[in-house]
Formats: sequence, C-alpha cells, structure tokens
Amino acid sequence: MEPITKRINSVDILRGAVMIIMALDHVREFFHVTAMTQDPLNLQTSTPLLFFTRWITHFCAPIFVFLSGLSAGLVSKKKTRQDTARFLVKRGLWLIAVELVVITFGLTFNPLYNILIFQVIWAIGLSMIILSLLLRISTKLILPFGLLLIFGHDLLNFLTTPSEGIGDALLKIFFTAKGYFVPLTATRGLLFLYAVLPWTGIMLVGFSLSDWYSTLDFEKRRRYLLYTGSAVLLLFIIIRGINQYGDPSPWSIQKDSLRTVLSFVNVSKYPPSLDYTTLTIGTALIILSLTEGVKSRFGNFLSVYGKVPFFYYVPHFFIIHGLVVIFFFLNGYAAKDIVPKNNPFLFRPDEFGFNIWIVYLIWMGVVLILYKPCVWFAGYKQKNSEKWWIRYL
Repeated sequence: MEPITKRINSVDILRGAVMIIMALDHVREFFHVTAMTQDPLNLQTSTPLLFFTRWITHFCAPIFVFLSGLSAGLVSKKKTRQDTARFLVKRGLWLIAVELVVITFGLTFNPLYNILIFQVIWAIGLSMIILSLLLRISTKLILPFGLLLIFGHDLLNFLTTPSEGIGDALLKIFFTAKGYFVPLTATRGLLFLYAVLPWTGIMLVGFSLSDWYSTLDFEKRRRYLLYTGSAVLLLFIIIRGINQYGDPSPWSIQKDSLRTVLSFVNVSKYPPSLDYTTLTIGTALIILSLTEGVKSRFGNFLSVYGKVPFFYYVPHFFIIHGLVVIFFFLNGYAAKDIVPKNNPFLFRPDEFGFNIWIVYLIWMGVVLILYKPCVWFAGYKQKNSEKWWIRYL
C-alpha cells in the first residue's frame, strides 16, 4: 500500500465549505435578535430564510466529525497501528483541553469559567480516544461498531432508561445530551451539548472510508462515493418517509407545501439521529465525488479554510464575540448589562441583536477577516510539517 503524501483537494474543499457555513450559525447565535428567545427551526414562528440559515448549518458538525475520522484514517496509513493509537490519544486529550479552556472562554468571555461547555471538539477528542482503543483491539471492529452506533442509538427513544443518578448522567453524556447541565456548585457547572457516542459512530465510519483513498484509483473511488452517497440519501428518504424510526421528531403535513418539505428535512441534531446522519453524510459523500479532481478559483478559496480547520475554528469564536462587545457598547448597553439573565455569554443580552441580513453581512466579514491568516498558516504548516507540534493545530 502506497503512503498518502499529498493533500486530497476534494476533502479540503468540503471541509472548507463546512467551516465557512459553521461560522454562519455562530454569528446568528450571537447577533440575531431572536437567537436567545426563539427556535429558528420552529415552523410555527420561523421564516423560511431563518429556518434555512439554521438548517444548512446542520451539515457542518457531522461532516466535520466524519472528515476528522477520514483524516485520522489517512494518518494511520503513514504510521504503525500502535503509533496511530498513541497519536490519537494525545490528539484527543489536547482537543478536550482546548475545548474546555480556550473555546469555552471564546464563547462566554467569562474569565471565572462558571460554566464549562462540552460541544463538538469535545466529542471529536473523546471519539479519537475511543478510536485508539479499537485500533489496539482490532481494526475489523471499527466499521461495524460505527454503524451499530449510527443505526442503533435511536432505539433508546423506545426504551425505559434511568431518570436520575449516575446511570441517567452517563446516558445523557454519552447518548442523549441536548443541553444537559450538571451543577457543581451554586455558581458553577458543566454544560454538555454533544452526546459523544453517536458522533463517535460518524467518526469511525469516516476512518474506515480512508481505505478508499489508499486502495482505489480516481475513477473507481469517485463512483463508489457517488453510488454510496446516493444510496445513503435514498435510505434517508425511505426511513424518514416511514416516520416510525430514526428521529425523535416525526415530520407532519403543514399548512403549505414548502413548510411540509421543511418539516420533512427538519431532523434532530442533539443527539444526531439516524435521519440526521444519513441526510448529512449522504450529501457529504456525493460532494466528495463531485469535487474529485475539481480545480477552480472558488474551490481554491474554500480549500484555504479546509487546510487549516482548527486554526480557523478557534479564533473565529473570539472574533465573533469581540465584535459582539463592540456592538454591545455601540448600542448603548452599560457595564450592568454585561452579565445576561438567561444565557452564559457575557455581553450578549437576550434582547440584543439585528435582523437576518445584518447577520449575513457580519458572517461574511468574519470569514474574510480570517482568509489571509489561513493562507499564511497553511503555507507555514506545509513548510514546517516535520515539527511535532504542528500536527496538533
């Protein structure tokens, strides 16, 4: 098997696209006037544009996790199994530390860390540690275990599970969390937004798919990606159409055709349901197929962010929240308003914000601000790839 020595452009393009779209949701959460008071996916109160703004970002986290698994698989082609396992443990622990120390501060701007927030980077980090354990046991377990987690975890919606105690806490942290708060003291706590194991399943499938990039030629891989992605999307349509298993929120006929379609695709992210995963990963596989060998200015633009996703991801929170602070004072808020009543994000009062078009303008500004730094770091990373620490950024 030949080692993979070059970056895969289609992967960088797709990852760059989801990184850019991901920023839209974070800008919306901080800047849209109803972000703290209204569910943008509630078809009874939302507008089609607001719904789409939130819904399109559903593709970001699963594709990000999937490509993290794919990247780990590509790394494993250059190392022994034991070396890969050790690297994944260290990488996973590093990601969890960054999530709790750096990203939590970027989100909250709270130097006292009254709330530690566990979201997608935490899920990726712990999933890497789980992946390392499977590598030590048997690589043959990785794909079946991943598929079992994806297809089976929705069974918990039909089972009687613990409602209190350590069993309830572990179940929520690993399987069902969608905003699970664990109070530690009267003023401190842990907020789990991402239940780990459903995301682990997505990473394991991504890891397994890396074999296609080391054993298949260009045309065969492109066909496999296209056919598999199409089959996964067809599976989504069938399961969602049956409306009995695969998502805790069934779709329903709405007052018009557009809202009925929106109800059909309004799948559950927390935790990622089977419907959610098949919709997003099926789409990802098709995009990977269509972008195989593509060379264009827009593709090059997207790949800039895709080559350095972690370098882009961490600072973008600080830029967004820093802009919030500026607009906070420009809008006449004072020091007494810094700590909001109903959310953990300092300088973000519940009633603060702007209309959706301002949100889009700020989003484009944030993305463009990071373009030149990402270009620089991509070049720096390529020139200094032999340095051990560069693999952690």
